[in-house]
Parts: sequence; structure tokens; C-alpha cells
Amino acid sequence: MKKIIAIMLVLTVVLAFAACGKTEAKDEFAKSEGVMTYAEYEAAAIDDEVVIETYVQAKQSWWDNKATVYTQDKDGGYFLYEMACSEADYEKLVPGTKIKVTGYKGEWAGEVEVVDATFEIVEGGNTYVAEAFDATELLGTEDLIKHQNKFVTFKGLTVEGIEFKNGEPGDDIYVTVGYNGASYSFCVEMYLTAPDSDVYATVSGLEAGDVVDVEGFLYWYEGVNTHITGVTVK
Repeated sequence: MKKIIAIMLVLTVVLAFAACGKTEAKDEFAKSEGVMTYAEYEAAAIDDEVVIETYVQAKQSWWDNKATVYTQDKDGGYFLYEMACSEADYEKLVPGTKIKVTGYKGEWAGEVEVVDATFEIVEGGNTYVAEAFDATELLGTEDLIKHQNKFVTFKGLTVEGIEFKNGEPGDDIYVTVGYNGASYSFCVEMYLTAPDSDVYATVSGLEAGDVVDVEGFLYWYEGVNTHITGVTVK
């Protein structure tokens, strides 16, 4: 009898731990109190104050204590333009770092961004680096802009031409690509992908007719203007 009671007590403890584990499980991407979901951010009007939690994906530039950063959570991308940031803190913004940002929703030439922002690193927060979302079949559709500022890939594009800003290597490269009979303007942003990088060198050597797969951030300038971070020549 004592043996049966002991077994029942063990089973009770095991089941209690299992139940406890289920109730304590939580969404690692859950937003803190007072922080917007991506849907709430998306619905906010231009010039509204926004508070977001997001993850650094890439850094574009720092100067005069201002940082321009590409970030993303599991639901969408955010472009943080000239966010207040010391040089020391800029070094801490490595890919995957979780930050809380307070600023204002802005727009310039179609690009939606967070401006006049401040941030703090979420200590002890989880990390997240997004995989490239395949947006190839969204080119030319109204749904493409819904993925603005995400890390994306486009496959099987045909190079129609490249043009160096100021006419020679060393600055931005404007890349015209074709897909399904339409042309699109992409860009190698020199502050994001420097002239001494492999990507810059690869794009510099592209010729009309080359077929490429492209990765980058879905920036917008009077239409899709992906900021290229990777190119594979087929």
C-alpha cells in the first residue's frame, strides 16, 4: 500500500511540473507593456509618436552622434533614420541585438521610417536575425510594399544596366534589373555596402544580360529601391 501511495505521489509531482511548464511558456517575441505591435505601428499615421521593440539587422552609417539602422521583428521591418546614438553605443548594435526605440513615424519619397528617435538596448533580451523573405513573385504587385524594410531576396533577375553615381566607382551604384517584362531600380548604398566590399566589386562587374539572385533590404524611393547586400550571378 505504501508503495502504491509513493508511486501516486511521484506521478502527481511529475504532472504538476508538466502543467507548470505549459503555463510558464511564453512568446519570446511578445512586446513589453506600452510597446506597439507591428500592426499597430503600420496603422499609425505619419508624424505619430511610435514606440517599438525591434532587432538590429544591419547598420548603414554613423556620424554626428546619429545612426541609420535596418531593423526587423518577426512581423515586419523598420528603418531607423539618424537615430540619436553615441559612437560607443553604435558599436554595440550588432546584428540580432534587441532594442526599444521611441520616435516618430516619417515618410520620404515613399520610404516609411522612424525619425527623431532614441533607443535603449534591451538587456537580457533574445536575439533575432531574419532569414531573407523571397519576394520575387511580388515584384510589380501592390503587395510588395507590405514588406517594406524587410530583408528580402529576388531570384532570376536580368541585369539591364548599372550606373555609378558621379560617373565612376566609389559612390552608390544604381542597378536596373528586369523581371517578367518590367524594369526595377535597385541600389548599392555605399554607406551600407562599402566600395571595398565583395558585393560592391561583384555589382561593379555586372553586364547587361547577366542573370542574378539579389539579397537586400526592401527600401523604397519613388517605388521599390532595394538596397543590395548580396548578389549571386547565375
